[in-house]
Amino acid sequence: MSEPGRTGEDTRIPPPPGKGGFVLAGLIALGLLTYGGYGHWQRAARAEATRTKQMDFVPKVRTEEAKRLDGPIELTLPGQTEPFATARIYARATGYIAERHVDLGSRVKKGDVLLRIAAPDLDQQLAQAEAQLGQLEAQLLRARAMVDQAKANVNLAQATNSRTSTLAGQGWASKQNADNTQAGVLSQAANLASAEADVKVAQANIKAQQATVGRLKALTGFEIVTAPFDGVVTTRNVDVGDLVQADAGSGTPLLSMDRDDVLRISVNVPQNAAVGVQPGISARIKVPQMPDRSFSGEVERSSVALLAASRTLTTQVDVPNPDRTLRPGLYVYVTLAIPRTGGTTVAVPAEALVFNQSGTRVAVAGADDRVTWTEVHIARDKGTLVEVDKGLSGGERLVLSPPADLKDGGRIAPQPKSDKPMQAAQR
Repeated sequence: MSEPGRTGEDTRIPPPPGKGGFVLAGLIALGLLTYGGYGHWQRAARAEATRTKQMDFVPKVRTEEAKRLDGPIELTLPGQTEPFATARIYARATGYIAERHVDLGSRVKKGDVLLRIAAPDLDQQLAQAEAQLGQLEAQLLRARAMVDQAKANVNLAQATNSRTSTLAGQGWASKQNADNTQAGVLSQAANLASAEADVKVAQANIKAQQATVGRLKALTGFEIVTAPFDGVVTTRNVDVGDLVQADAGSGTPLLSMDRDDVLRISVNVPQNAAVGVQPGISARIKVPQMPDRSFSGEVERSSVALLAASRTLTTQVDVPNPDRTLRPGLYVYVTLAIPRTGGTTVAVPAEALVFNQSGTRVAVAGADDRVTWTEVHIARDKGTLVEVDKGLSGGERLVLSPPADLKDGGRIAPQPKSDKPMQAAQR
């Protein structure tokens, strides 16, 4: 039954909501905050660990000792072999080639007969000159005989004058006869002087003719063409029967010869090594076609002055070639052992150098494996090897390919030395 004063509908008030939902939401929010804080703490811890690891990181690097260079600089340059002497032989006598004793490639000794030229005109000129010389010698004999006769006449005139003068003084001869005999003495003396002058003229003519005969004999001597030195015939331009003209120095030579028992090699030494080039420096010669053999020589001469266009010194190397293995005209490589003139240098591997705004530097590892950056100056760059003349004294341990973040005073962990040695520092 319903309560009094109320209708039939249920007018009861609902109970208040419970606190369980709020507690659950709070727990979830707290869990999320705790998870987020834990994650942030983990990231911070990892960052700190990374920073600590980086600060305490010791890079593993390779090191190599800097080599002190005291020996000569070995400089390899291209060159070409040349004969020690070359002769282009021309005709000095006009005529025909009568005999030919050599051909292309013939080896001859000094004084060997190469050609014989038939020059009949020259032979006739010599015979005529010798005949004229005989005539002049006969004229000299005649002039000397005239001198003897003139001397006799002078003596006779003096004796006659002496007697006549005595008789004239005593009154037995006239004064006129005395004057005549005295004039006769003077006349005979003049004849004697003329005869003596004729002798001198004849002697001078003989000397002139003897010079002509000597010249023609020398020219006839050129009918036999001989070798000026030991060597090989490299060119032959005439054959038997060919007409050749004397003194045709601007034309084609009869023969050409090369002396090849010693060869010359001309090389151009660059300015940075030219100061140390002196006669007597040893040289090693290699021919590309003979890789298993080398030849020895030495510097004999140089131009002293450098070529202004290329700043190089023309240097000649003499190479003994007794077995004629080398030939003129070969392309060769010449290695010169040039003494060092600029003080001691140090060989450094190219991979130890660092180039930046601070200059050219190397990382030197100390006894405690701490690095010191040192500035150096490059004297010579040979590719994988560099020579420096400032900053190092030799014997230092250098870091190869140093890391970019390697600081001055930083520690390193040297790796065991590799089996591959540094290239020879003397090259």
